[in-house]
Amino acid sequence: MESATTASGIPPATTTTDDNLQSSESSSSADAVNRLIHAVTQRQQHLLDKTVPHVLYRWIACLCVVLIYFIRVYFVEGFYIITYAIGIYLLNLIIAFLSPQEDPEASLTTGGTLPTRRSDEYRPFVRRLPEFKFWLSIIRAFTIGFMMTFFEVFDVPVFWPILLFYWVMLFFLTMRKQIQHMIKYRYVPFSFGKKQYGKKPAPTESSE
Repeated sequence: MESATTASGIPPATTTTDDNLQSSESSSSADAVNRLIHAVTQRQQHLLDKTVPHVLYRWIACLCVVLIYFIRVYFVEGFYIITYAIGIYLLNLIIAFLSPQEDPEASLTTGGTLPTRRSDEYRPFVRRLPEFKFWLSIIRAFTIGFMMTFFEVFDVPVFWPILLFYWVMLFFLTMRKQIQHMIKYRYVPFSFGKKQYGKKPAPTESSE
């Protein structure tokens, strides 16, 4: 016996109920996945925040990651195009790390934030790319590159000395331009000689 339908040809309400149950189950599973991703992201951010004050240990860990990547590339004797791409990315990171947050040419017309005279008030150098983000970007770049070395599709045959020569020349030209920019606008990408504003120790009274 065929299932009953309404006069307008619409199936009974049981079909609509089943659809609602399926949609609610899919939405609940999606919410569970979103909660899991959010929890993992929060945990990762918490661990990264704990490493902020440990500058030396962070850079030692970064050096270990870089060494592991180069050891991997040395033994597989390939994936030089990935290494070249990482090198170009690192060059951009270095330029952003050495550049001020505000353009000195624009700041000269608006008053500026970089001191240009000895009598100017001390202002610490504010980078376009902070040190922590610089470190984190290097870690991520070499980690992603290391994982890509396990896929043969990224092993493009190339004569690596040409890539190395081109990268060295690009590094030399870029750094020369950056140094000329520093000399022109008279800034140093490091904060040296910061004045201490702590209280002076009270003078001791001489014993009679």
